[in-house]
Amino acid sequence: MGKTIRLTVAQALVKFLTKQYISVDGEKSRFVHAVMGVFGHGNVVGLGQALWQYQDEIMYIAGKNEQEIAHTCTGFAKQNNRRAICAATASTGPGSLNMVTAAGTATVNKIPLLLFPGDTYSDRQPDPVLQQMENEADYTVSVNDAFKAVSCYWDRIVRPEQLMTAMLNAMRTLTDPEKTGTVTICLPQDSQGEAYDYPEEFFAERVWYLDRRPASKDSIERAVEIIKKAKKPMVISGGGVRYSGAGEALLSFCKAHNIPVAETQAGKGEIPYQYDGYLGCAGVCGTLCANEIMNDADVIIAVGTKLNDFVTNSKLSFSHGAEVVGINVSRFDALKLDANAIIADAKEGITDLDKALGSYTSDWGNKVSESITKWDNIRTELSNIVLPDGLSQTRMVLELNKILNENETIVVASGSLPSDVERVWNVKNPKTYHVEYGFSCMVYEFGGALGTKIAEPDKEVYALIGDGVFLMGHSELVTSLQERKKINVVLFNNHGHQCIHNLQRAQGSDTFGTVFRYRENDGKLSGEYIPIDFVKIAEGYGAKAFKVTKIEELQPAIEAARKSDVSTVTVIDVLPGTMTEGYDNFWRVGIAAVSEKESVHKAYDKQEKVLETVRKF
Repeated sequence: MGKTIRLTVAQALVKFLTKQYISVDGEKSRFVHAVMGVFGHGNVVGLGQALWQYQDEIMYIAGKNEQEIAHTCTGFAKQNNRRAICAATASTGPGSLNMVTAAGTATVNKIPLLLFPGDTYSDRQPDPVLQQMENEADYTVSVNDAFKAVSCYWDRIVRPEQLMTAMLNAMRTLTDPEKTGTVTICLPQDSQGEAYDYPEEFFAERVWYLDRRPASKDSIERAVEIIKKAKKPMVISGGGVRYSGAGEALLSFCKAHNIPVAETQAGKGEIPYQYDGYLGCAGVCGTLCANEIMNDADVIIAVGTKLNDFVTNSKLSFSHGAEVVGINVSRFDALKLDANAIIADAKEGITDLDKALGSYTSDWGNKVSESITKWDNIRTELSNIVLPDGLSQTRMVLELNKILNENETIVVASGSLPSDVERVWNVKNPKTYHVEYGFSCMVYEFGGALGTKIAEPDKEVYALIGDGVFLMGHSELVTSLQERKKINVVLFNNHGHQCIHNLQRAQGSDTFGTVFRYRENDGKLSGEYIPIDFVKIAEGYGAKAFKVTKIEELQPAIEAARKSDVSTVTVIDVLPGTMTEGYDNFWRVGIAAVSEKESVHKAYDKQEKVLETVRKF
């Protein structure tokens, strides 16, 4: 038997984390860079003690809100293209449950997130302890079982020796491009402090290899047969293109075969907008040209995308008989929409397909260039909007796109801003467009921006948010100040959840519960807008704050934010309802089948007519 080292579960866990490395294309780097947490009685004297003991080997960052610290870890991993992570810990009960939303966000987006929620006592001696939820029918259940639905791997360490297999499974999952997402390792309070003689080899340097999965010869041949019969193929570039580093290979493929390319939110920025076949994003929040071409294509090559409803226009754009070729490391995603699947790493798959297609070129004629010109004209019109009563949100987004330099990164996640940036933002360099839109999780922006800054401390990072996001949660603005990791928040104040307000009214309903107004004597929320001073709030935390009420004030404000040595908040007052509209799109929403309002009936009937034509699977 080899040598052993006596450590607590928590000490062994932290020591193990410091020895994990990842290797991609022959480049080895450290995998776990830090642990973020909010301490409570369920983790402070166990895992907290271990983090204190090993503080010279791994950084600990004290967060302010459990959901937001987990978002920060997700943002860090996303900005590192899933090749480096931070872990997050929280105390027993409500603290840990606060991380469930973030766990779902990471899993939906296939971003590696490692969570250590505190758990109730495994020996049950003091039960029920503070913040313990007892299940009379199944006493093995704790609130941490809620993580099972949103985790790619879940475990609970009730005996010290279980840590070894649990953490090897955790790392296996986190470093698997197909299976990655949230890994939850529950740590009962007593288990954290229990000692065990761990074998020294458990703490040896361990390298996890991200070997690229090659495409099978047969799948390439099947795809070539389909594409060569097509006259009007197009590509949809998803997040898998980014994470596999396949942008250059995909651009070369599209140029060689004269194929236009659209993007998803996760894939945006991998193909330069200067490419003459660049269409921008496709789908519900897509450009007119991307949707026109998608609706006319006879083959759609979906690379590294899970093809959600915002990309497919709730499948309407795939209802005209186009064949689908899916290139994806995930078999589950590659086969969506009854696709002809190439199950492979995006870079490997597109490179092999490129070679096999030989001299094939598409036969789009002038259709693509004409459609792109049409969209360019619309974008120009949007950039020149002048309104008599205030500022247009879309115009201000376009102005901001001009002002930010090629190495500055935007972080966006929820509200109407993801729709605007998806449509009109020209990405100047890869990894400067950081949008979480798999879950569109409100408050991701603050954590995501901080995680991005930690990942790339020399870059300026801008979180684009609405006032609704700020009010829902902005705790990690304070953490950014504490850690001296400057982020810049650009707050578009439109007095409510205006994207939902627009959706509400567009489907025949009246304004209800979506705008931030005072309640009047008649009991309705129909009074004046609530006058929230976001500048004062930001300044109260110690951030620099700026106010923009005119277009000409934006550039000086951003330049001042750029020069600041602490986090900043720039508040822009924009008129409600001034975001971009739909362009040849469709989104299925649950409209009431029965209503007292005729406008709701009309909206329902209109949607039902569309649903008669959409594909069902």
